[in-house]
Amino acid sequence: MLDKAEDIHPLFNGAPKSTEFKKLRKRIVSQTREAIEQYGMIEPGGKWLVCLSGGKDSYTLLAVLHELKWRGLLPVELLACNLDQGQPGFPATVLPKFLQEREVAHRIEYQDTYSIVMDKVPQGRTFCALCSRLRRGNLYRIAREEGCTAVVLGHHRDDILETFFMNLFHGGRLATMPPKLVNEEGDLFVYRPLAHVAEVDCEKFARDLNYPIIPCDLCGSQDGLQRQQVKQILDGWEKNSPGRRQVMFRALMNTRPSHLLDPELFDFKALSRSEPDSALENELPPLFR
Repeated sequence: MLDKAEDIHPLFNGAPKSTEFKKLRKRIVSQTREAIEQYGMIEPGGKWLVCLSGGKDSYTLLAVLHELKWRGLLPVELLACNLDQGQPGFPATVLPKFLQEREVAHRIEYQDTYSIVMDKVPQGRTFCALCSRLRRGNLYRIAREEGCTAVVLGHHRDDILETFFMNLFHGGRLATMPPKLVNEEGDLFVYRPLAHVAEVDCEKFARDLNYPIIPCDLCGSQDGLQRQQVKQILDGWEKNSPGRRQVMFRALMNTRPSHLLDPELFDFKALSRSEPDSALENELPPLFR
C-alpha cells in the first residue's frame, strides 16, 4: 500500500509511518476484504449505508471500506450515516466536521430515541435492547430513503463471539450475529464486513489515526450488563491461553450438525447401521471404533 498523500484516501491522512501500523492496516484491510468476498457482500449497483456511531469500530469500518473502494476493490457506492439519538452530552458537531474534512459522503440524522427509551424502560433495567431496536428501525428507513441496498455495521470478531456466548448462557441457543443477513421486510441486506477483525486491532487502528472517539456511555450505560460479563470471561480465557478467541471464532465457521442435538438440522431418525457416520468414526480413538 502506498503512503503518498495522493495515493491514499483522506481518511488515512496523518497515518503513522511505522512498520507496525502498516502491518496493522494491511491485516485489517485484508481480513475485511476476505469477509466481503467469502460471504458474498458485493452485488452489481450496490449502495451501502455505512453506520457511524463515532466509536472505534465504526471509524475502522468507514476507513477500511473507503480504502478498498479507493483501490478499486469495492465496486459499490458508500454513504456514511450517523444517527444522533438525542443522548445528553452528545457532541453533535464532531462527526459532521470529521466527515466534511475527510471528504466522505454522509448523512446526519437526528431522532430523539433517547426520550422514548427513558420513558419505556423501567428504572433499573438496561437500555441497550430497546435503544438498538429503535436505532435499527431508523437506519432501515434512512437506507430506503437514500436508495441503499445494504446497511453496514461495525461489529467485529469479538462482538460475534460475545453474542454467541450470550445466546449460549442466557438464550438457550447456538446462534450469533451473522456476517450477512436480510432484514425482516426482505428489502435490505445487513452486512458486517469486520467479522474477521479483532477488537484490539480496531482499537489500535482508530487510536493511531487519532480519530475523535465518542464514548458509548452518553446515556449512562449501566455496569454489569450481560455482554460485559461475557467479555470479562473471554478476556480471562485469552489471558490464560493467548489465541483462544481466534480458535473459538474458527469453530463458528466449522459446525457439524450431525454432532449436535438439533433434529431440525440433522435427520437423526434416518440414520441406519448400514450407513455409519464416518465423520464420527474418524474422530473416535481406535479403541472405540
